[in-house]
Amino acid sequence: MKKWVRPVVGAFLLFIGVVWSLQGSGVVDNSEVMSGKSQWLGIGLVVAVVGVTLLVGGIKKLRADRR
Repeated sequence: MKKWVRPVVGAFLLFIGVVWSLQGSGVVDNSEVMSGKSQWLGIGLVVAVVGVTLLVGGIKKLRADRR
C-alpha cells in the first residue's frame, strides 16, 4: 500500500497546483481571494512541479519494484 502513496499524492498536488495557477492567472474566476493574483500563479506552479516530481518518481519506483 505504501508504494502508491507517492504517485497519489503527486497527482493530487499536480491537480491542485494547476487549479491554483489557473486561478492566479485569471483563467478560472471562481475565487475572490485567489483569482487574478500573481502570487497564486507562482504558488500553483511550485506545487505543480512538486506534484510532477512525486508522480514521476513514484511511477518509476513502482515499475522498478515490478521487475
